[in-house]
Amino acid sequence: MIVPCNLSALLVNPATLAMRGMHSNYVRFSVLALSSIFFLVDPFAAIPAFLAVTANADPPRRKRIARKAALTCSIVLTSFAIAGRMIFRMFGITLPAFEIAGGLVLLLIGIDMLEARRSPTQESSGEMEEASQKEDAGIVPLGIPMLAGPGAISSVMVLVGQAPSPWQMAAIILAILITALLSYLLLGSADRVRRFLGETGIRILVRIMGLLLMALAVQFFVNGLTDLGVIARHVATPVE
Repeated sequence: MIVPCNLSALLVNPATLAMRGMHSNYVRFSVLALSSIFFLVDPFAAIPAFLAVTANADPPRRKRIARKAALTCSIVLTSFAIAGRMIFRMFGITLPAFEIAGGLVLLLIGIDMLEARRSPTQESSGEMEEASQKEDAGIVPLGIPMLAGPGAISSVMVLVGQAPSPWQMAAIILAILITALLSYLLLGSADRVRRFLGETGIRILVRIMGLLLMALAVQFFVNGLTDLGVIARHVATPVE
């Protein structure tokens, strides 16, 4: 027996397909923005240095320093996100050139993260010694360059260069705010997080984020070469 069916239910509405495609692109870009910015800010790897700098601070003061560091990070990255296109135009920098340069910077940081150590671009011994003598190191060096370092700034500017629409800019700024909030929560309770994860757990997380960051760096590099026409453009299927 043949069961009649509603043919309209089998037809796909083009508007529905467009909405699904837009939703998929929004989710994909938002995840890319959040993951790349969070991996480069890397508050987990900053925990040992934060505890060393705030060794003589009581818990309330430590939270204030963490809040100032996270606020500094959000202000710096948001400023570069808003001014990114103007900086490109002012210095005559093309997006492919910045993608290649940013990819190289991220690659170097990712290599250091694979070895479970902070990159010198984010944290140096001289800055740490100076910070340990400061009454309040929330802005420098904790906020910048420890959280908002050259890698995070480069990633934000590359994302801005790839974001022609307002919703993509909104996704980048939202990713910065979420990263800053998570950084505050992690650093504000750094002693508990360190006890819970242990040195081994923190090193494992840093290495995993370093591996993902290196893949992101290579993708930026490939995008730059593709935009310059050095390699042929082809449609790649993302990993599901």
